[in-house]
Amino acid sequence: MNDTPRILFVCLGNICRSPLAEAALRAEADRAGLTIAVDSAGTGAWHVGNPPDPRAISEAARNGMDIAHYRARQVGRNDFTAFTHIYALDADNLANLRRMRPSDGTAALALLLDEVPGRTGEAVADPYYGDDSGFAVTWADVSAAARAIVARLR
Repeated sequence: MNDTPRILFVCLGNICRSPLAEAALRAEADRAGLTIAVDSAGTGAWHVGNPPDPRAISEAARNGMDIAHYRARQVGRNDFTAFTHIYALDADNLANLRRMRPSDGTAALALLLDEVPGRTGEAVADPYYGDDSGFAVTWADVSAAARAIVARLR
């Protein structure tokens, strides 16, 4: 049996928050020498096949990560068995994931910021409708969660 953690981050469109969370966890896992599988997806299908928002690409690049090649996809039935953990970036997406989860789904579902001490129940702010500064706030949130996940997995 493969005991490698397989983590999926989920937001609404998979072009802002969840690709940044994916990049942050990849960076933290690499720094820690931890082997994990990481992906991201959206509960909605509006952006399937598109790259991340240009502001997300810029924020990731400022933090040493290239996400320009990422492509948005929608959560599918098989994700609930292919991943060990599925983290929603807000309560609405967590509720959608719980509705979508098939009866044979084995992945643990949780809010991402539940991993960060003192942030239980909080959402990662959606920077889509704001300016560039919102993406820096999102990066800080997902990076804190990535550090907490890596610390727990070590």
